[in-house]
Parts: sequence; C-alpha cells; structure tokens
Amino acid sequence: MSDATLPETGWGEFIVHDARPEVGSQWTDTGKPHDDRDLKGRAEGDTRTVPIHPDLVAFLRVIIDRYKLKPTDLLFPGENGGMLAGSVFRRVWMKARKAVLKPHEFQSPAGKRVYDCRHTCLTAWLNKGIPPAQVAEWAGNSVPVLLAIYARCIAGQLANYLKQIEEIRYVPGAV
Repeated sequence: MSDATLPETGWGEFIVHDARPEVGSQWTDTGKPHDDRDLKGRAEGDTRTVPIHPDLVAFLRVIIDRYKLKPTDLLFPGENGGMLAGSVFRRVWMKARKAVLKPHEFQSPAGKRVYDCRHTCLTAWLNKGIPPAQVAEWAGNSVPVLLAIYARCIAGQLANYLKQIEEIRYVPGAV
C-alpha cells in the first residue's frame, strides 16, 4: 500500500519496484514459485509509475478501509498473510468470469487469464490515442515491443487521422 497514491478523488498511481512472476518452484534459485526480479529492460533498482483509474482508486480505498490495512500490508494477502497463491487467484478469476459473462463469452478466449486484462488495457489506451511511448512507459515495454504486439489492435481512429491530415496540401494550389 505504501507504493500506491490513492487520493480522495481522481487518478492515483502505483509505483512498481520489481517483478515477481510466478514461474514455478523448479525454475527458481530459492525453490519458491515466484522469482524476484528487477523490472525488465530497466536499470537495477529503477521503478515505473502506472496510473490508477479513479474507479479503481475508489474501490481500493473501500477495501483498505474495510479491512483496516496498514501501508505495509498486502492488498490481497494469501494464506497466513503472505503472497496470494496463483492457483487461488486463477480459481477466483474463473468463478468471477463465470458469474458475469454469458456462456459463449465464458467459453471464448477473451479474458481467460488475468494477464489478458493487461492486453485489454493497453489496447484501450492505444485506441484512445495515448501515444505509444507513454503506453510503453506505463506498461514497462519498449515502444518496438508494444507496437509489435498491439499495432494490429488499434482500431476506430481512421476518421480522426484523416481529419487531422485533411488540411495538409501536397500539391501547391490544389483546392
């Protein structure tokens, strides 16, 4: 919680210090399922800031108040107050999807993994016209990686693009 700014109203932000991917205990030096790593593509100890939508800020404030969380507490702790197990997270995610999606939506690949929400978010930011450099910064990607993955997902902006370039005259004297 100490790495989040959650104002009474408006946008907040998370400060991301490191990555803790779940890779499986057989693949870590510690024998634990999560591997502690610096942020990919950044200097050791570097951080990145990610915006938090006002709706999520409000939701997180409710959770913090309801459970009387301290700045050093985990927002969603697992058993014995430790990190939430990936298997628990995946089970809850599947139940939540089943509860809110129509059967054909639930069977589709959309949102099958929690990680798919990241793809949805980045695609939405790009489709709203947020510059790729900014989206890449928030996502912790390089611009080339971001565009290699998401360039085909950008849609619905053609009319705006054409309007922006409409006044450019390529042929002198053209009316």
